[in-house]
Amino acid sequence: MTKTKTDDVTKMVQDMMAAFPVDTGALQDAFKSQAALGEKLSKVALEAAEKSTEISSKWTKDTISRLGEVTKLKDEPADYSKAVTDYASAQTEMVAETMAAFAEVAKKVQMETVELMLAAGKDFSEDATAAVKKATNEVTEAAKKATTAK
Repeated sequence: MTKTKTDDVTKMVQDMMAAFPVDTGALQDAFKSQAALGEKLSKVALEAAEKSTEISSKWTKDTISRLGEVTKLKDEPADYSKAVTDYASAQTEMVAETMAAFAEVAKKVQMETVELMLAAGKDFSEDATAAVKKATNEVTEAAKKATTAK
């Protein structure tokens, strides 16, 4: 019975990986770019949340103060009707103003997000082009070395 020597698979994989080196710098750069984009998008979202909270708080304070006028003691029954009518009218105006303010926040978020995504797309495209070009050069070099080594 003859004993067959088995190939060292680990060694073969290591040799193969050494023949086609991977540039981890490109991966690190991509990670940094992605993290920077995430930071910028988070800033946009947090600013929008802060502004939305300010708008909601103002609306709530105005509503409560105007409601206080409705609940005050009146001399005539007709004064209660007038107070409710004035409150409803003021609320209608406040709702319109508040919705416009929220719309402005949303519009700003949309514009900033589109600008960030366009800039990121351009950066990612440039990074990808450079990485592919570098990888192509490295693979070509490795292939030349492998061919001349035979």
